[in-house]
Amino acid sequence: MDDLKQATKRKASFLATMKAVLWSFFGIRKKSAYEQDAAQLNPVHVIIAGLIGAAIFITILVFIVKQVVAK
Repeated sequence: MDDLKQATKRKASFLATMKAVLWSFFGIRKKSAYEQDAAQLNPVHVIIAGLIGAAIFITILVFIVKQVVAK
């Protein structure tokens, strides 16, 4: 339980977390960048950023499909 409390006190900002999550959607990360993120990112921020990123991705897909079907 103490490990989880320590992990949530990591110093990376939410913007840095969002950036790391968006890059992970593309699947192109250097190993050094991944290791740095793993040491600095707050796991709670990662979950929230992942949900936000997924919602944005789904919204874009729905928008594209509606535009194609409408024509």
